[in-house]
Amino acid sequence: MQHSLKLAVTYNDVVSGNKHRLPAVLTSRGLLTSHLRYLSWYSSKSDAWREKSIQAIRLLIDFIEASPNFDKATRLLKSFVECLVTGTIDYGTYSDHRGLYWKPRNLTSANDILFHITHYTDFLAAQEGFEHSRINPFRKATGWEERMNWCAYYHKNANAFLNHLSSYSEAQKAAAQKRLVYTPPQLLISNDKAERFPEDKIERLLRDGFIVAGKPDYRSIAMTMLLNYGGLRKSELFHIFTSDITINPNHPGEALVRVFHPVHGRSPIPKFKNRSEFLLAETPYRPRNTYRSTERIHAGWKGSLLTSRDGYFEVIFNPTSKAKEFLNVWIKYLKYQRQDSSGNNPFAFTNDRGEPDTLKNFQRRHKRAVERIGLTCKKEFGTTEHGHRHAYGYRSRQLGLTQVELQKALHHKSPNSCLVYIKPTSDDIRKRMRASEK
Repeated sequence: MQHSLKLAVTYNDVVSGNKHRLPAVLTSRGLLTSHLRYLSWYSSKSDAWREKSIQAIRLLIDFIEASPNFDKATRLLKSFVECLVTGTIDYGTYSDHRGLYWKPRNLTSANDILFHITHYTDFLAAQEGFEHSRINPFRKATGWEERMNWCAYYHKNANAFLNHLSSYSEAQKAAAQKRLVYTPPQLLISNDKAERFPEDKIERLLRDGFIVAGKPDYRSIAMTMLLNYGGLRKSELFHIFTSDITINPNHPGEALVRVFHPVHGRSPIPKFKNRSEFLLAETPYRPRNTYRSTERIHAGWKGSLLTSRDGYFEVIFNPTSKAKEFLNVWIKYLKYQRQDSSGNNPFAFTNDRGEPDTLKNFQRRHKRAVERIGLTCKKEFGTTEHGHRHAYGYRSRQLGLTQVELQKALHHKSPNSCLVYIKPTSDDIRKRMRASEK
């Protein structure tokens, strides 16, 4: 039984004067205002992060209502985490004395839920009058735990851009502590499948898959080329302005595509400070990552590695010849398909009504195109939209690009992030072993 509701509210921060559209938890005793203040404080976090925080708090509220006999908060949290991992159902009698009927969660999910609860209560403990609200306090780490903490610190610090500014004394203090409540160690798994879009099917997908009323769908073809040959994340497609796609001055006949930060990237009109100000002043839109995930126009932003002070990175086509092919498709899209009903829609890709295209619409078109050429659209086959980025990363690795070069091509902040896109499958390793035996 659920003992809370999720609402969408407008929160007015009386200190800063800012207004935030936030999700909120409504309990039988009213709104959980402390959590609203918490979400407002971390307003720069993504909508997905806020939703996960809401889910964690609501689960804890349900557990508290179903467990009235606990007298200590930390003991209750420990039991809560155990129930997340093991579930609450007695499969011998198919009953649950708590009435929750939770199935076991995987360790990653349970750890995420515990993190959000701990993070929230740590925030409360830092507020005046709430010093004793830390539900998951620290204890002294054992020798083994302290060594593991140091390993984690050095691993994280090695990839930190400003690692020279980190404090050794603070790290020493943190390594000597361990949370009182924690989940069991997570399993170390290296997925066998790279989930790449089939290399021998991409040209057929672009040629025969994207057809509307017997004519090529240049919009979807251009978007898919940016994914497969440009390595973009699918969400990044929806932050591109029409003005961001130009002819490369150093290579005439090729497209130059820049992807700007949706908020802080340079405005296409110099009189505005950034893209956010431009959108708010000149269009009916705002940066698409600032909409809630439940809103149709929302598009996420992963936090890509930018390569210019103007707040953008450039798409690096692979093969490079695809930059010329993309330009041809882009020109046809502008000539035959692009609509702008309001006359002030800056986004590159629009729907048939002239409004900004959406992720869900593109996913539907991509799925139909994949099925039209006889494939099944599933993540495990690499035939979803994200499979194109995996194909780009693996193709780039096959060319002999170094890890740092791959990091820049895939726009990752850490050079280790690209490893998931380029790791070989078991079949790749077997093929190489067999070749060495000949």
